[in-house]
Amino acid sequence: MIRTFIAVDLSSEIKESIKDIIRQFSNYSVRLVDPDLVHITIKFLGDVSEERISPITDALSGVNCSPFDIDIGGIGVFPNTDYIRVIWVGAKGDFIELYREVEKALNPLGFPPDTRKFMAHATLARSKRIPREQIRSLSSKIAQLSDVKLGRMKVDRIRFKKSTLTPNGPIYETLHEVRL
Repeated sequence: MIRTFIAVDLSSEIKESIKDIIRQFSNYSVRLVDPDLVHITIKFLGDVSEERISPITDALSGVNCSPFDIDIGGIGVFPNTDYIRVIWVGAKGDFIELYREVEKALNPLGFPPDTRKFMAHATLARSKRIPREQIRSLSSKIAQLSDVKLGRMKVDRIRFKKSTLTPNGPIYETLHEVRL
């Protein structure tokens, strides 16, 4: 089985800006994401068999969406600042058309639409448990960065990716790229 997802990779300029943001969380009890791996997940497929890779690739080739510009910025958390599990940076742009096209392409292959509302973001850090004494300081840091602007880029492709989990973090490999 291969762990897979569909993503928009961020530009190298935006990844450089993200490095500065991620550094600001290094003194907290969070697991930082490697800035070079930060991306916007459009759809997580999970484990799929090797036989399904080609049909998924074919289906994604039918995604019909025009390129669009996005603004990256605004640090937030899931689920909330009292119980932080994920720290993310937002992405604003016309993702709904792309999201719907990907859902429409993959639904016939047995990938049901996501039940949660799609919110474009890139994960910067994760935590299982943040010590109580860090919560107030971390929440304050996130509030400080809630309006930060990291840049603008054009979304002109999506990538079907393989994720291999290792003790040193995930390794991503592009299986297929679709130009919009």
